Amino acid sequence: MATAASGSDDDYRSKSQQSPLASQRAKQGNNSTEANRKGRFAGGYFPLGYKEGFNQWWANVPAAVAEHDVLSYVPYLRKPPTHTQTGTSTSTPNGSTVTVSDHDLKRTASATSQSENDPYGTRQWNSTMVQLSGKNRALNEFSVERVGEEYDQNLVMLHGYGAGLGFFYKNFEGLSRAPGWKVYALDLLGMGRSSRPPFKIHAKDREGKITEAENWFIDALEEWRVARKIDRFTLLGHSLGGYMAVAYALKYPGRLNKLILASPVGIPEDPFAVNADMPEPGDSTLANEFSQDQGEAVNDSNPNIPESAKTGDNNNFLNARSKASSTSLKTSDKSPPPRKPLPKWLTYLWDANISPFSLVRWAGPLGPRFVSGWTTRRFSHLPPEEAQALHTYSYTLFKQRGSGEYALAYILAPGAFARSPLIRRIQGVGRQIITPSGATTSTVEAAAQRRETGIPVVMMYGENDWMDIAGGYAAEQKLKEEKEKALRNATAEERKKEAGDAKVLVIKKAGHHVYLDGWEEFNEVMLKELAETRSKEKSLRSHG
Repeated sequence: MATAASGSDDDYRSKSQQSPLASQRAKQGNNSTEANRKGRFAGGYFPLGYKEGFNQWWANVPAAVAEHDVLSYVPYLRKPPTHTQTGTSTSTPNGSTVTVSDHDLKRTASATSQSENDPYGTRQWNSTMVQLSGKNRALNEFSVERVGEEYDQNLVMLHGYGAGLGFFYKNFEGLSRAPGWKVYALDLLGMGRSSRPPFKIHAKDREGKITEAENWFIDALEEWRVARKIDRFTLLGHSLGGYMAVAYALKYPGRLNKLILASPVGIPEDPFAVNADMPEPGDSTLANEFSQDQGEAVNDSNPNIPESAKTGDNNNFLNARSKASSTSLKTSDKSPPPRKPLPKWLTYLWDANISPFSLVRWAGPLGPRFVSGWTTRRFSHLPPEEAQALHTYSYTLFKQRGSGEYALAYILAPGAFARSPLIRRIQGVGRQIITPSGATTSTVEAAAQRRETGIPVVMMYGENDWMDIAGGYAAEQKLKEEKEKALRNATAEERKKEAGDAKVLVIKKAGHHVYLDGWEEFNEVMLKELAETRSKEKSLRSHG
């Protein structure tokens, strides 16, 4: 049984930014099995057998069916609505067609159903493809609202790299209990079941490429907001979705009333990733993505995080680890554990912008087996039937035509170190100048310009998260320093409107996917944040 950690929250904050899996390595050093040391399951790195893998490839389950099956595990939602306009369909190897009608679904761009025997009141669930401007641009949307109740707040959820909105299946029911809220989950453009237009970068300079890659996602989100006629909303982003949420807040000020980052990628800084004159990062903890059993993350307590820091991994594909940040955190006397060297072939493929999903597509009948090397470990803590549904869902998404996935190499260096770290710019969240729609700062009279007066930023990490939680504390400090700076020269009216805040929360017995590993506590924390946001928004409206 894990014992409570000694030391205080401040002791943990004072640690230098270190290897995300330092705690796991220390734990494994004290209590490891041969299987854990080798990173293997009984069936090897790829537990799915050749025959089973071939059968899955041959069946070619449509992404709409796979998403529907995952959402069928949402409580009180016995018949999930699932539209069938997946961004890009794939051909069936045997030439036959497997349609969603095989699962009693209608071929449509929008579907709606209501909860059954719902003790929290009837809720309406919607699945639709929201068309955007331009050719082949549309976002897959899933939403929940309470029937017979007015809602005045909106929560928008963004998934991580290569994932899909179905990964939030443990959160839809719990979060939609919040009175006055409508919950949306979106597939990022070029990922999940959203449309997959060709990804192209036209910029020639390094910074221009980064900006253009970010804009690919956040411009689509802003266009979706306009289409949905939403004025302000709370934005929750996980991993890469968290990175994009920060980029959105900076480019489109005045649209968010709260920003929630669940184990966001890209906060810490690594000199090898940000300096074009230096070689790419040579080491990382990326290998742990395919070697750790998620069951350990949800069952073990991390002794390196004090209980005072907690409120309550295995998906280490987007692994972020930084050098010590002397400007944000005190340097620890203890040197962080060394990172594992990145294989040269991985760096080569990354720089050549060959995504891991390309390997799945190229593998043909071996694709499902390759994916099982990740899904078997990633979902090992879930009931077998849910884990199987998530495996199939993951494979159906991974095999789709490449699109948004190719933005990764422009945004992150090998090992997933941000090329434009958020720690350099996150302090600008909630402090941008708001200009009238369609105007630019240079064309607006000074009197018409209005600067944001801060927004609350919440950063959540899992107790056994491989992501760099010290980077979260560094970001928290920067945000608070910016608030103090703004208040020093603020008018009485600006002080009254000041809404800036920042905090870091730790979800007990959870890894990188805090919303899934520690879903019960995550949902509880989120409900408190939503209630607080609605209360503050009501207060703002009442005071004009």
